[in-house]
Amino acid sequence: MQAVLNFPDLSPELFSISLFGIEFALRWYALAYIAGILIAWRMAVRVLRRPALWPDDTPPMRAEQLDDLITWIILGVILGGRLGFVLFYQPAYYLSNPLDILKVWQGGMAFHGGLLGVVIASFLYSRRHNIPTLSLGDLVAFTVPPGLLLGRLANFVNAELWGRPSELPWAVIFPGIAAQECPDVVVGMCARHPSQLYEAALEGVLLGALLLVLVYRSRAFRKPGLIMGVFLAGYGASRFIVEFFRQPDAQFVSPGNPLGLAWHVSGYGLTMGQLLSLPMIALGLWFALRPRQKT
Repeated sequence: MQAVLNFPDLSPELFSISLFGIEFALRWYALAYIAGILIAWRMAVRVLRRPALWPDDTPPMRAEQLDDLITWIILGVILGGRLGFVLFYQPAYYLSNPLDILKVWQGGMAFHGGLLGVVIASFLYSRRHNIPTLSLGDLVAFTVPPGLLLGRLANFVNAELWGRPSELPWAVIFPGIAAQECPDVVVGMCARHPSQLYEAALEGVLLGALLLVLVYRSRAFRKPGLIMGVFLAGYGASRFIVEFFRQPDAQFVSPGNPLGLAWHVSGYGLTMGQLLSLPMIALGLWFALRPRQKT
């Protein structure tokens, strides 16, 4: 058997307690959400307190308005993420079982849907409070990568969203169903790409570092829409690449479609994640490359 890595002894729960016969648990994934929001809030406060970073030396909003904005964004993430999963991945099931849409504790969130929810929530907030829409979009996009990094690390700890079978030295034998024998392996368990870590590196570390350089070194906030465009194109490209290594969604896999392609012709096609990433890349490039006046 090839040299691979065994999944580390990690628990999805940080701790759990039982009160009055009811068990409560704090999971790493929930902690990743909380930490991501707190880090985003702190990053936003710092850049809003530096007028020189913004067009005409004027931040788009006051730091005191962030609490209200974060509430809108959280609602956008939850509603958009859930509805995105329902519409993009399992529309037939939820059409037959509409009450299950409300059972968010059973899992089922789509990042692309959550992103769309954040975009809508931010747009509505900007219109209501007369805040420059593009600058607000730049602010929100700038703060997202740390949350993506933590979220993907939590996916790894949860041993979910694993990758396709692999014989690379850093391939991981995940527990449970993921360890079932690979089609091409006669003896032993299935080792897979740690695609969660690939996404953490691309979407969290690399994209986050790029945005930091653009904001603090190139004063990119002075070009409204640029940071938002780079984020959209960068995330879309990262997700498109990682989909080649990520295990396809089970609902798309069939004997005639083992790669789980949502669209395919003669065996070639794209996964649902790649299909949803293409509009992000196109829109991001438009925002990043469109002519604008420096301020």
